[in-house]
Amino acid sequence: MTTRTRFAPSPTGYLHIGGARTALFSWAYARKLGGTFILRIEDTDLERSSQASVQAILDGMSWLNLDYDEGPFYQMQRMDRYKEVLAGLIAQGHAYYCYTTPDELEAMREAMRARGEKPRYDGCWRPEAGKVLPVPPEGVKPVVRFKNPLTGVAAWDDMVKGRIVFENSELDDLIIARPDGTPTYNFCVVVDDLDMGITQVIRGDDHVNNTPRQINILKALGATLPQYAHVPMILGSDGERLSKRHGAVSVMQYAEDGFLPEALINYLTRLGWSHGDEEVFSVEQFVEWFDLEHISKSAAQFNPEKLRWLNQHYIKLADNTRLAELVGGHLLARGIVASNAPKLEDVIALYKGRVATLLELADEAEVFYADVHPDQALLDEQLVEEVKPALRELAERFADVEWQAPALALLIKELLAKHTLKMPKLAMPLRVMLVGQTHTPSVDAVLALFPRETVLVRMARYL
Repeated sequence: MTTRTRFAPSPTGYLHIGGARTALFSWAYARKLGGTFILRIEDTDLERSSQASVQAILDGMSWLNLDYDEGPFYQMQRMDRYKEVLAGLIAQGHAYYCYTTPDELEAMREAMRARGEKPRYDGCWRPEAGKVLPVPPEGVKPVVRFKNPLTGVAAWDDMVKGRIVFENSELDDLIIARPDGTPTYNFCVVVDDLDMGITQVIRGDDHVNNTPRQINILKALGATLPQYAHVPMILGSDGERLSKRHGAVSVMQYAEDGFLPEALINYLTRLGWSHGDEEVFSVEQFVEWFDLEHISKSAAQFNPEKLRWLNQHYIKLADNTRLAELVGGHLLARGIVASNAPKLEDVIALYKGRVATLLELADEAEVFYADVHPDQALLDEQLVEEVKPALRELAERFADVEWQAPALALLIKELLAKHTLKMPKLAMPLRVMLVGQTHTPSVDAVLALFPRETVLVRMARYL
């Protein structure tokens, strides 16, 4: 049987880290086995779903290069199919109309709590042999409930967690259609997985409690059950449920914050999965190595510093032309156009080994294309009287020296000797005048990137 996996997000928000990891695992499983990966948008929550969220999901998938073979399929476009299956279940006695109102249901549950029982629907409208049902009340639109088996178990061999068993007696009759006739999440999922021939359902372990209900509906439909793999959740570095304060933001926020997709992919692969002690590997290697057996049974912890470390690694490896395009976009967002003097690729080549994000790289590059206004306190600290004569002579000599790093380095060395100064004494104020900071790559290399005229203008302001 051909492997068919799916990623089925709800468009009630952005594509976050947990969803992206689920998509990645489902995608990699299908790719490794030569199968089919399907994207399905579960948009039946009309109040919370939005087209903006749909687009955020599609953009996130595209940025991560998680291509899908079929879809996106939208549940709201499959309503006729759900109602057809729903009618069949009712006709076959696997589902029934329930007229219990929400207030009656809450009163029922409160009474059960008072008796020390598990609060649940009591099955008053459930048809049974010899049972006389109440007369349907006027003006009440019924829900449709699935007639869950009263005995036996719903069990499966989870591909991550191992054997999981639920007693059917612990499951009440699930609502599978609302009073307005629209089907509910657990029912739509079952019909979709059946119609799309899903062979492996890989999803977060917050869905474990949904699985026995879905299994029982699939059995009522005479379907072959897919295999299930429930991936443990991601926690923050403090062990709490992952939230925005831990970095659980939109995948596209990571793009805006200057992360490369390959870095985020590499990081997500190691959140709860491992291949020996390997930490850094390509997407192709991940697909080759990936299996569900090596997904951890315990929750993973999100570590933003490790993600930054990986991003730094991938920035160092990245092609300068590609980085220039990305950094140029960040500069443009600030209203700065990277001109040809110097070439942005040359700036990146010099600075990319010193940064962890593209935003940091853009910060470094910005000083070459926008005017710099050094902090006055920093100027006062570095531009002391004893060094000004050497700097003035340096500016004079800059006017006709060969504008290449070796020649500039030689000139600086000559003036250090002449004025009996150590390199930091001269280089630090020079850096402050040029770029507004004291730490840069080799000062001669930085000078060589600037047009000669820019260097002379910036030095003249303070000398």
